[in-house]
This record gives sequence, structure tokens and C-alpha cells, in this order.
Amino acid sequence: MKAQTSGRRGVSHSCRASLGALALTFVLFTTTACGSGRPEGPPSAAPSPTGSYTDLHDQVRLKGLGKRRFDQERYWEVVGPVVEKSDRLRVRVVGESAEGRPLRTISFGRGPLSVLLWSQMHGDESTATMALADLYALVAEKGNHRMVRTILEGLTVHTLPMLNPDGAQRFQRRNAQGIDINRDARALATPEGRVLKEVRDRLEPAVGFNLHDQGIGTRVGRTDRGVAIALLSPPFDHSRAINDVRLRAMEVMGVMVESMEPLVGGHIAKYDDTFNPRAFGDLITQWGTSTILVESGGWEDDPQKQYLRKVNFVAILAALESLATGSYEGVGTDSYQALPSNGRRIGDLLITGGTVVIPGLPPFRADLLVNYGKPLLEEDGTIGEIGDLAEVEARDTLSLDGMYIHPRDRALDRSDGGVQIRVGAPAVFTVSRKVDGTDPLWTFRGGPPEEIRRRR
Repeated sequence: MKAQTSGRRGVSHSCRASLGALALTFVLFTTTACGSGRPEGPPSAAPSPTGSYTDLHDQVRLKGLGKRRFDQERYWEVVGPVVEKSDRLRVRVVGESAEGRPLRTISFGRGPLSVLLWSQMHGDESTATMALADLYALVAEKGNHRMVRTILEGLTVHTLPMLNPDGAQRFQRRNAQGIDINRDARALATPEGRVLKEVRDRLEPAVGFNLHDQGIGTRVGRTDRGVAIALLSPPFDHSRAINDVRLRAMEVMGVMVESMEPLVGGHIAKYDDTFNPRAFGDLITQWGTSTILVESGGWEDDPQKQYLRKVNFVAILAALESLATGSYEGVGTDSYQALPSNGRRIGDLLITGGTVVIPGLPPFRADLLVNYGKPLLEEDGTIGEIGDLAEVEARDTLSLDGMYIHPRDRALDRSDGGVQIRVGAPAVFTVSRKVDGTDPLWTFRGGPPEEIRRRR
């Protein structure tokens, strides 16, 4: 497995993979052929302690969450039996969503240090929610394991695994009110935001984990490497000063980086630390909780984020063990501060070489950029740009040299008495060998046809 890597224009076309009779090429650039900076193979086997964390994940990983889209009901079908059979796990209903779905915390341990983890405040960001399910299974099934005992004795861990069940129901970022919960820390207009604030104030956790997903097109610094995990100690004000609260978060993240390096080395970045007075991570830091933002990006051949689910599990477990033992103290900030920043974000699919045919206009040569609403699944594509896109970067390139692109009605704007292709419209078009549209090869309906995906 490897993180998503850019397929940029201008790299040798020897990297193309032929599609035979279709006379099409899907460009997927690899390290050895194109020098993209992507790892040549899977990371090496992880040494201890990461190895012990991954072994534990292999033993306790819950079935039933193999796809990243699931609603609260499905999640509880998987997690509920685990929680109900273990006296080490405690469930509490702490409120309701805008549409009345229950918001639950699941807690374990009775140690002196309080920790809070919350996930899926954006309804389509479920990687850590899956990892938390595996954490519950670990506590339920491996209570006598040395590491688990250490955590249970040293910490009281509270988790809010699905803060936005209404968004999860639709697999959308915002809640049922249309509000981004993570921009509601100041106004508290959402019931979900009010619940998170009330839980934080009641528990007063020393450390909080704000668990998210980010766009898979984000690069590591100035490289072509995709970001697998981005971390952040959110600032408490515009100064971005480091106080004791942020110092603890940075030292814990140093432990997390060490645990993840054998799994996603070279693909860890630092999230933007601009202070946002509306964001929960920033204000929770301001309120005195050492907050750690985890953003799961992309990993090659991992459309359902099952590999990054494991990486989240490993990082969270390493962090909890270090908090329980105090071993994070003195780690310092170097590992965190040395992380390259989240870099540029590139497009999803660049279509080159084709001639666009629009009713009422002469055919014209143009490149198309397609961005997916569901990039991991390559679905719900929209037209991001059209024209000369020679310098545009994208994760994949589709060459249509000598072919004709016939946009379908959904991609066209017929207002003002004319017809034009519309940026932002659904990427729906037919590819043909002939300008009149006869002899069609296939139709692009928001994503590459299955036969093209299979031949990459």
C-alpha cells in the first residue's frame, strides 16, 4: 500500500498503460518509472512497539465496518454487542442530534487522567470512527493484556464516536441544519456542538483527540507524496504561542509520529495552524484541554480507508499508553515541529488530448479537469476546469488523443439562447471515435467506466 501520488503533466508518456482496442491510456505514475517520490513498496514490517499495536489490531478488528459509509444504526449493530457484553465499557446518552438521534459516549478505565476523543463531527469522515470501534473490542476482549491494563488503570477515557449522526445518515459533511459543527464552537447553534461543549466542560479532560478526514489530493509539503495522516496542536489564539497545554499535545504527537512511521513513513504532515475562533479544536485548547487534531488523508488501493483505520488505531493506542505511563513527558516538540506542512491540493482526474463537441459550436481541442465528490470511489465527478491545462496537476490522467468528447445535457448550460459546457456541472459525456458521435466507445458518468478501472 502506498499513499496517493500525483500523476503530473509533462512526465514521460512511457508511463502510460495501454487500453488496447479502446485506444485510451490511463496514466498512473509510479516511483520507479516516473520519479514521483512515492515508496516503491509497502513500508517495512513495523518493529516493536508498533508491531505489537498492529498485531493487536489484527486480533480485535471488528467485522461489519468494511465500508466507510455507514449510519448510526449500522454502527451500533456492530459496536453494541461488544459494549453490552463487557463490564469495562460504559455507555451514556449525552444528548440528541438535530433530528433526534441519540449522541452516546462510550467510556473505559478509571484512572486519574481524563481523556476525550470525538469523531465524525463531519458526517462523511468515518476513518477514526471505525478505529474507535476496534478500540472498544480491544478493551472488551483483551482486558488482561498488559498494555490494556496500563491504560485502564492510568486513564479514564471517554469517546464520542459519532457526533454527527444526521450527517452520517446522508454521508455529508454538515449536520441536518446545514451547519458545519466544527465551525460552531463559538455560536453553539447546533445541538451537537452544544453537547460536545457540555461533555468537555463536565469532564474537563486533560487531553482531547479531534478526529477527522481530509482531502486525499493533499501533498506532503512541496513533494508529490500524498498525505496519509496530518496532525495539529491547534493554537489557542492568533499568536500561536506554545504554552503547557500545547506542549503536552505536541509531545504526545511525537509518540504518535514514532508509532506511525513504520506504517506511513514519509506521508505524515502538519495541518495548518492558523487560529480559527469558530473551530472546536482551537477553542477547546483555549479552554485548557491539550487538543490533538488527526486528519486521515488517502492511501493507495485503500478506497474504504481500512489501512488508515489501522493506522488510526495504532496512533491512538500509542498515545493512550504514553499518557497512562507518562512516557510522553520529555519527548519534546522536535518530532512534531519537523513535520512538513500540508502542501498543495491537486485535482482528481485530468483528461487530455480530446476534442470537445458542443451543439452550435465548432469542435475545439481542450483539456478537462474532473474533481470527484467521492474521490476514493471515483464517483460524482464534476467539471473543475476546461481549456489549456498543461500545468495542472491531478492524481490520474486520462489521455483521449484523437477522440471526441460529447458532453451530455447535464454538463451543458443552455441559458441565454446558446449552449456551453459549464464548470461545476456533472462530468457526464460520451467518448467517440467520430466527430458526429457515431461509433461511441463509452460514456463517462461522473467517473471512469468499470472496464477502464479494471485495466489500469
